[in-house]
Amino acid sequence: MNDNPMAAHKRPMRDYRARHFAWACSEDGRVATITLDRPDKKNPLTFDSYAELRDLFRELPYASDVRSVVLTGAGGNFCSGGDVFEIIEPLTRMAAPELLAFTRMTGDLVKAMRRAPQPVVAAIDGVCAGAGAMIALASDLRLATPAAKTAFLFTRVGLAGADMGACGLLPRVIGLGRANELLMTGRSMRADEGLAWGFYNALHDAGALPAKAQELARELADGPWFAHTMTKTMVNQEWAMGIEEMIESEAQAQALCMLTGDFRRAFEAFAARRKPEFQGD
Repeated sequence: MNDNPMAAHKRPMRDYRARHFAWACSEDGRVATITLDRPDKKNPLTFDSYAELRDLFRELPYASDVRSVVLTGAGGNFCSGGDVFEIIEPLTRMAAPELLAFTRMTGDLVKAMRRAPQPVVAAIDGVCAGAGAMIALASDLRLATPAAKTAFLFTRVGLAGADMGACGLLPRVIGLGRANELLMTGRSMRADEGLAWGFYNALHDAGALPAKAQELARELADGPWFAHTMTKTMVNQEWAMGIEEMIESEAQAQALCMLTGDFRRAFEAFAARRKPEFQGD
């Protein structure tokens, strides 16, 4: 019997049934894969898929099994952004309160992705535009193919580059000048640029990308789970901190990690000259 009262609030998500995209889990449930699967239109988002993605990432902190997530698209493209006829056209007929509700919902997806404890690995091929570029940016790690083209093209439809946190997140990843260029011109960032600028962690051939993304997600899932969640939490929190707060917060975070069984297991494995088997506690 599990004596941890918090365990009752956790639940497996391996058998989650997605309605507006594909969801699959590894046999042990640790690695989940979300596939945007409207390949005929290059996997655009709809009001419903936005909302379901937001709700799913809000549920992931309570997952007892999922420890990492791969986010990808079907048919050789990642995501072309909001569906022109299912989102863009209806938006032109909405009043201000409805528009603000929509833009807040899209931002809530980014917040939910950042707050989810699981590392999110985006596997990007082909078109990655608009909201698609933003969910790639909100991921923790990004792998791509040489054919990937990422565009924050909001200005091309008469909108500001300030969408879903772009003006805050993108400069932190690729630098202010480069972010200004992409957000103001709406041009596509080539894969080689994305790699050189730090947007992509690595480039792989299209045939190898799915396996490489799964391999990376598996490595994270089988690693020190509590420590990974702490790393993601601190990366989020320290953006708004000064150096004094950063150092103190990391001292507290690392002390907590030193109380875990995984810390002890790592030492014992090192002493025995074997690979540690992390259990996430």
